[in-house]
Amino acid sequence: MADQPEAKTAGNGAQPTLSVLAQYVKDLSFENPGAPNSLRASGKSPAININVNVNANPLAETEYDVVLSISTKAMADKDVLFNVELVYGGVFRIAGFPQEHMLPLLFVECPRLLFPFARQIIAESTRNGGFPPLMLDPIDFFAMFQQRIAEEQTKAKVTVS
Repeated sequence: MADQPEAKTAGNGAQPTLSVLAQYVKDLSFENPGAPNSLRASGKSPAININVNVNANPLAETEYDVVLSISTKAMADKDVLFNVELVYGGVFRIAGFPQEHMLPLLFVECPRLLFPFARQIIAESTRNGGFPPLMLDPIDFFAMFQQRIAEEQTKAKVTVS
């Protein structure tokens, strides 16, 4: 019988797991304030502003609610063509990981799992509003996480000074 490498386990002997228990739309808003005039082709592409935010809250010892908030606004000159706001959440069970891995899991990996579903909801909302579907580019959640950590460290330094 050949020796088989053992699976790496966390310090407590448990196999690390990340499971999606549920996904849900917490809030969805689509505004088309200039309809039906806003649906006429203008010949030029609108300016689109996109904002993304991630928050996480513990629900139980190993369960977390991770919420991805995305807002998009399309403007033609000074007119709002459409405005979409989506708050999309997921409940995750995370167990067996070292404590230092928890923040990257919650603010990088979990939103990465939620994003394709949120992207589809926004695309369908804009399409159903009479516009071409807005297909959001992939988001670098790791860069967002690094920026958030840097901002919090800067705030901590300012508070201490």
